[in-house]
Amino acid sequence: MNEPLVDLSDIHLTLGSAAGQVNILRGVTLQVERGETVAVVGPSGSGKSTMMMIVAGLERPSTGSVRIGGTDFGSLDEDGLALFRRRNIGIVFQAFHLIATMTALENVAVPLELAGVSDAFDRAREGLKIVGLGERVTHYPGQLSGGEQQRVALARAFAAEPSLLLADEPTGNLDTATGGAIIDLMFELRHKRDATLLLITHDRDLAARCDRTVRMHDGRIMAEATAARAATQRAR
Repeated sequence: MNEPLVDLSDIHLTLGSAAGQVNILRGVTLQVERGETVAVVGPSGSGKSTMMMIVAGLERPSTGSVRIGGTDFGSLDEDGLALFRRRNIGIVFQAFHLIATMTALENVAVPLELAGVSDAFDRAREGLKIVGLGERVTHYPGQLSGGEQQRVALARAFAAEPSLLLADEPTGNLDTATGGAIIDLMFELRHKRDATLLLITHDRDLAARCDRTVRMHDGRIMAEATAARAATQRAR
């Protein structure tokens, strides 16, 4: 039996505050198979983004184990996590997180250079061409529309050909039509690269495009449903 690409086991995260200890995640266990697309839904503050940060190695759990692609994150230091992330995980955020002083080409190429890719700029240029920005490589984020900035972010996320793509409300700052085009492109790229997708969304129609939906509440996973089951429930 193949090991799941994402394997979270009994994840707890407790953070200190002026009011005392705050339990952010309360025993989250989740497996995502290779090539699977999974939507994570739930109200604001339910722990969705925090769980994704733990999957990305950007946050460490208080207790529990994290294994991504068979690698135990508990055995890696911060440099090891960063290197693993550059080679294996692509991330798309709602806020784009592009570097304002760098061109579109540089924004895509820099992570590749940090990962030691020798032809970083050639691959970045090809990535921008794939997302329809082949003529905008020298433009800075401030010269691009919101949709174009998210296309740059997609090109950056897929540039290293990651096995896992994490997307946190990737269309939250876009209008409906532009957001729909970005989502279509994201699913198309994911399919071509055979990447696994873990997606946070409040959009029920977007969640329905995934193989499975996971619902979170108060730091816990409360329910899971396949796309077919979710469609049946909506029709009732």
